[in-house]
Amino acid sequence: MEDLQIQERGTIDRELWAQHRVCAGVDEVGRGCLAGPVVAAAVVLHGKKVEQISALTRAKLRDSKTLSLKQREEMAELIETELALAHAVSFATAREVEQYGIVGATQRAMQTALLQLDIPVDLTLVDGNQTIQGWAAPQKTLVKGDNLSWSIAAASILAKVCRDRWMVQADSHYPGYGFAKHVGYGTAAHRQALQELGPCVLHRRNFAPIRQMLHP
Repeated sequence: MEDLQIQERGTIDRELWAQHRVCAGVDEVGRGCLAGPVVAAAVVLHGKKVEQISALTRAKLRDSKTLSLKQREEMAELIETELALAHAVSFATAREVEQYGIVGATQRAMQTALLQLDIPVDLTLVDGNQTIQGWAAPQKTLVKGDNLSWSIAAASILAKVCRDRWMVQADSHYPGYGFAKHVGYGTAAHRQALQELGPCVLHRRNFAPIRQMLHP
């Protein structure tokens, strides 16, 4: 079964590369968190270099949540140093999430990441079922795209690694919440810390658990 999954994953990337099209994969991490930024990444892969790595390594170009911490770190370094023609990461802060809503903030981060790419792109592959509003260039949505497209998977990995590192650093500035462990997700430990400490500046005050705490 794994061999079949490896073969199917990346089919769309190969088709685009065969057409000599430059595609960017875009994905985000952190939409469901109670605290911290939403992080989006855009990645343009070098097709020949992706084909040259081993099948086992290529199999790790998948949804970042299915990889171990070590695997994500290793793949992020490989993507940044060898596999990517261009890559960029962008943040939408907790205040932007409050101002624009989670969808609006996520799409702003995606647009910014794409704008930061230093090469022109023919097509953007977007994880999920929503196109990036206001992005005039051609784009294609892929539900569960991080397990269908290597380009989207690479973006998923970079966004996840970047956001997790940021949250680990934030833990030392806002101790007691456990950000280094749960990276902002609404775990039982995080909710318990919120009950004891109250929200900090990193918490999204428009998310129900925080809003209810501030306005009981």
